[in-house]
Amino acid sequence: RKASETGFHCLWSGRVRGMKTWSSAQAYCRQHYTDLSFFNSQSEIEKLPRAADGNLVPGWIGLYRDPNNKTAWKWSGGGDATFQNWDIGEPNNAGDENNGWMVSNGKWYDVSGSNFYPFYCVDVTVVEEKMSWEDALSHCRDKQTDLPSLLSETDRLLDHNDIKHKNISEQVWMGLRFLGDRWMWVNGDPLEYEAWSQEGGQDHQCPVRKRCGALTKEGLWENWDCQDKLNFICV
Repeated sequence: RKASETGFHCLWSGRVRGMKTWSSAQAYCRQHYTDLSFFNSQSEIEKLPRAADGNLVPGWIGLYRDPNNKTAWKWSGGGDATFQNWDIGEPNNAGDENNGWMVSNGKWYDVSGSNFYPFYCVDVTVVEEKMSWEDALSHCRDKQTDLPSLLSETDRLLDHNDIKHKNISEQVWMGLRFLGDRWMWVNGDPLEYEAWSQEGGQDHQCPVRKRCGALTKEGLWENWDCQDKLNFICV
């Protein structure tokens, strides 16, 4: 997560000053960062004020109504909005209120995307330097970031898209490690979503040597030897 003119942009991201419509905000985030912000849990929303200069103000997030299913909501970066934090009575499905707007208590409203509001961007950084998994983890943490946890389809798609954007054709490290008898995210996030590649068979179920997780250019997971040197993602 790197600093911008408005503070730190991370997976819960920071606010960008300026007023834009939802689609203009989306275009700005995609040009200058990665995309409009998304959230996997209440804890990520609670961390947002720290990333937004300590002041959570109403603004656009990357939430939009599925045009093919008016009762379903999706994230701008891809994937369904499985976690939702609507305020009481929301979404009220009125008129053209097809985009997500977050107020100062972190609750969401559906509003018209033609309104002008500040907005929140997410930024994903691929480090184009090959290191072992441990060295990659240390590098990220020295920069006050971390190897990523991919907690949802949206996480996976955003990181996958950033790899493609950088034209990296090999695997990159993520924050997944086999410790004891199970895989876990090193920052303590729960392992509730998985996207293992089938090319390596079932070696990841009980790995002997390959005990660190990498993301492929196809956006799938593979287990690799932690001493192998790969590019990596800091978030």
